[in-house]
Amino acid sequence: MKRRAAAIALVVLAWAAAALAAQPALQHGDFVAVIGDSITEQKQYSVFIQNYLLMCQPAPKLRTLQFGWGGETSWGFRRRMANDVLPFKPTVVTTCYGMNDGGYRPFDPNNQGKNYRTHTLAYVQGLKKAGVRLIVVGSPGVVDADTFRRDPAAAKMYNPTLAKLRDIAKEVATKEGVVFANVFDPMMDVMTKAKAKYGNTYAVAGGDGVHPGPNGHLVMAYAFLKALGCDGHIGTLTVDLAAGKAQATEGHKVLACTNGTLELESSRYPFCFFGDPKSSRATSGIIEFFPFNDHLNRLTLVVKGAKADTLKVTWGKASKSFPAADLAKGINLAAEFLDNPFCTPFRKVEQAIRQQQNFETPMIKDLINKLPRFRQLVPEETEAFDRIRAALARRDDELAAKSAAAVVPVKHTIRIEAP
Repeated sequence: MKRRAAAIALVVLAWAAAALAAQPALQHGDFVAVIGDSITEQKQYSVFIQNYLLMCQPAPKLRTLQFGWGGETSWGFRRRMANDVLPFKPTVVTTCYGMNDGGYRPFDPNNQGKNYRTHTLAYVQGLKKAGVRLIVVGSPGVVDADTFRRDPAAAKMYNPTLAKLRDIAKEVATKEGVVFANVFDPMMDVMTKAKAKYGNTYAVAGGDGVHPGPNGHLVMAYAFLKALGCDGHIGTLTVDLAAGKAQATEGHKVLACTNGTLELESSRYPFCFFGDPKSSRATSGIIEFFPFNDHLNRLTLVVKGAKADTLKVTWGKASKSFPAADLAKGINLAAEFLDNPFCTPFRKVEQAIRQQQNFETPMIKDLINKLPRFRQLVPEETEAFDRIRAALARRDDELAAKSAAAVVPVKHTIRIEAP
């Protein structure tokens, strides 16, 4: 009987572990802290992450706060974590350190390696002790193969250092049972492919070789969103032309379906891309080189009951023709129509997010980080400093609520007809 009970217990534990693993990484109402060095303080991949969490909605009512600090290292963050981050009680944390930890020189396991491992391990353990449910340790990215120090040999020297720090980040994450986000490998792969097409002057890690433009930041956001468990399902719209009916998944409502014209209202947006594809300031060109749309941005249109072999689909101002067989399987509207009805509302939401994150940098760096020193200078005003911290948090909450409120339902039309 004891053996049988033990066997049953093991089965139950295995089932529970499998069920837990199957749950979405992000949960309703999560508070996500995006933390890192000056690349984070650029407020670009952090904005892309918040764009995605608010508009693409991998879980409801997600809240984001950006904690970037120029020039920071893993040990710098470890020192300020208790004062700057933990009082906000984030439930999810992403970190991205290593660029400065490497010292911009060849790797030394007893120097950069030892320091990075020690302090990454310490802050991960500190976050766990503080009750952070989901911790994502990101690797550093890359330096640009051509623009870093304007010397390709310098990039060939430093990228191997960053790769070693990537390995240490993964080692620490595995040891501590937290999530690892591999930022380095996707950036290196995308940089190689993009330069092969657009030339060596096309920078993926920025004009200074360290701080990416929007193109490189989109790759970084992709790595973190994947690590956060986002499954990429934005919605499925199914049209039966023969029956004159249509249906939509959660986040989308069918208002009418008449003669191949589908009128919809969507509260869940696809991720949108902008700019000249040849520019490193754009996000529209870089998506060719990594599977952002396949993995994270699937708004699927399925068309059944077609009488023609080819059909023209018009969404907003743009039209494209597709084989009916492909439409029957489903096409990804977000990938096929970069210019779509969500572009303008997407930009409006991003503008609100930028206003929020632009407040957060001075809130943390200029005020909250300095409050302990002010308390030491004038301890009799401790209550006043506590009120300042609380007021700053309230103001950030207001800006975050404004960002969320900017995500309004979008009415749009899809027309399906013979070409």
